[in-house]
Amino acid sequence: MPATESAALPWETFTMPEPIPLRDTHHRPLRDLRISVTDRCNFRCVYCMPKEKFGFDHPFLPHNQVLTFEEITRLARIFVSHGVQKIRLTGGEPLVRRDLPVLVGMLSQIPNLDLTMTTNASLLARSARALKDAGLKRVSISLDSLDDAVFKAMNDVDFPVAKVLEGMEAAQKVGLEPIKVNMVVKRGLNESSILPMARFFREKGYILRFIEYMDVGSTNGWRMDDVVSAREIVNIINAELPLEPLDPNYKGEVAERWRYKDGSGEIGVIASVTQPFCRDCNRARLSAEGKLYTCLFAIKGYDLKSMLRAGASDEEISQTIAHLWSRRSDRYSELRSENTINLPKVEMSHIGG
Repeated sequence: MPATESAALPWETFTMPEPIPLRDTHHRPLRDLRISVTDRCNFRCVYCMPKEKFGFDHPFLPHNQVLTFEEITRLARIFVSHGVQKIRLTGGEPLVRRDLPVLVGMLSQIPNLDLTMTTNASLLARSARALKDAGLKRVSISLDSLDDAVFKAMNDVDFPVAKVLEGMEAAQKVGLEPIKVNMVVKRGLNESSILPMARFFREKGYILRFIEYMDVGSTNGWRMDDVVSAREIVNIINAELPLEPLDPNYKGEVAERWRYKDGSGEIGVIASVTQPFCRDCNRARLSAEGKLYTCLFAIKGYDLKSMLRAGASDEEISQTIAHLWSRRSDRYSELRSENTINLPKVEMSHIGG
């Protein structure tokens, strides 16, 4: 039986082993782990969990099939022993997972770990302090428009912009910074919000990142015609607010960085459709039910939960992860074609962005 989520573990007696760096078949290291803590979300965004596919009768994972906090922490420590330096908690919407600050507190005991979270901020105002106190470093917040009508059309649950901004303000107040805001841009729906978003968050001092609408999963009806390219986004902003390019913060950073020439801040554009960055991808993803995915556009995952619950040792799990990463050859975005976009792929809501 898996341990309960409320049990405390004796971390004070645990000594982290020295990291054993891994390289895949393209010599890419494993540095970034995204952990989905739930496949559930309280939004039904049209580009991620469209309501017609994720209705009230959708079969989400039963509780006993979701990794416990102890299981997540155990796997996280093993991944860190292979060189992971950053863990991002995702979903679904991570804050619909009960007692999430307890998990944050457990993960924050892992030395030298950058612990972050991506959220729609709908529940952030009431949990920001607890998350910060537990050890969360910062947050990325999804917001696709400042226009209520547009935003409600995208989240499809009639959720107002003001509540998201309230969550951002709570995060800033407790020190979950720097705050990054993620805007997915879909042609015909919210491209008119690009400039208003840029103006607003430039004044707020938050880093705004524009994300090309991606062909993740098979339920969002993706078409290339719906993609507003990163170059088009930069040109729209640059025409009013002049920009200049910035170097990446680190190798493998997915956002192309630009700063305002007047020194008032920066934006990022994530162009996985028109300018693939597979060559530097150093991310793995762990789904809520404990499957390891080595690509956002993966067709299948590798079941680590079964190993955990069958009594496998840390060494056995470690060897499995090392074997899977060493054989990794994923570069979907570089190979994308008419023959690949219709392949069955895991939903983004299942493994996080």
